[in-house]
Amino acid sequence: MSITPAHEPVCSELPSTAIALVIEGRGRDLGGFSVRRVLPSMQRRMVGPFIFFDHMGPVDFPAGHGIDVRPHPHIGLATITYLFDGVFCHKDSTGSDQVIVPGDVNWMIAGRGIVHSERTPPELRKSPIKLHGVQTWVALPLDQEETSPRFEHHPGRTIPVVHKPGVELCVIAGSAYGERAPTGVLSETLYVAARLEADAELSVDDGHEERAVYVAAGSVECEGRAFGVGAMLVLHASVQLTVRALEPSLLMLVGGARLEGKREIEWNFVASSRELIDRAKADWRAQRFAKIPNDDVEHIPLPEG
Repeated sequence: MSITPAHEPVCSELPSTAIALVIEGRGRDLGGFSVRRVLPSMQRRMVGPFIFFDHMGPVDFPAGHGIDVRPHPHIGLATITYLFDGVFCHKDSTGSDQVIVPGDVNWMIAGRGIVHSERTPPELRKSPIKLHGVQTWVALPLDQEETSPRFEHHPGRTIPVVHKPGVELCVIAGSAYGERAPTGVLSETLYVAARLEADAELSVDDGHEERAVYVAAGSVECEGRAFGVGAMLVLHASVQLTVRALEPSLLMLVGGARLEGKREIEWNFVASSRELIDRAKADWRAQRFAKIPNDDVEHIPLPEG
């Protein structure tokens, strides 16, 4: 997905044994549907390798409408797309052409450069459709940021699922709760979709250096406070936290190992140096990136100024 300027998410520090910071995502209209942008924020740019976190929807499109994210470029990152509701088609300059449905995982490594688009398939626009999901960017390790671009699709049936009382945990990427996802991550990663029944409790996996809990639906209670949709709780390292669902809820557990070195982020580009970003900007302006087969008529221009 293409990043556009948005208001900074609101952050607050809490007197807490486990919660280091609470980030409240700010709403942003991306032309027909809304997102809550949580990362990067003013006080916390990354959690583990995650440098960008957009909560899409939920939004109901009437018949004849849908998503049309035109071709745009990325470098130095990997994208993870995970849907709770809806369908869209991913195409990219490696030749990938893949429809994603809820429960599937799309993992795209941009490396030295990739172009992709995301659109609602034409046949689904004949009827009303709902869209709800999360798109994240994972920064790549320094020795992989200019790797060859590639794309993976993992059907929902291949994603490990862990069941606990009143809780279903889908391990989207990396490792958690004794399971490892098939997603080809390049650094230690925590990424889990957790569905909780009302009053169910979940102890957050503490096997990763950096962790956060995002409330995508419902509400939870922990350490005597309630948190609703749009709240990301960034946790202190190595401290256990248990959350209790106040109603049926959907949480995203995010994190992993802290990456070496700093990362610059501008528009759709992530890199360890300004030189790499400036080169990518010049290449996109001059249309030197590879084209997407069967989707090369239009593109999102580089923002100027």
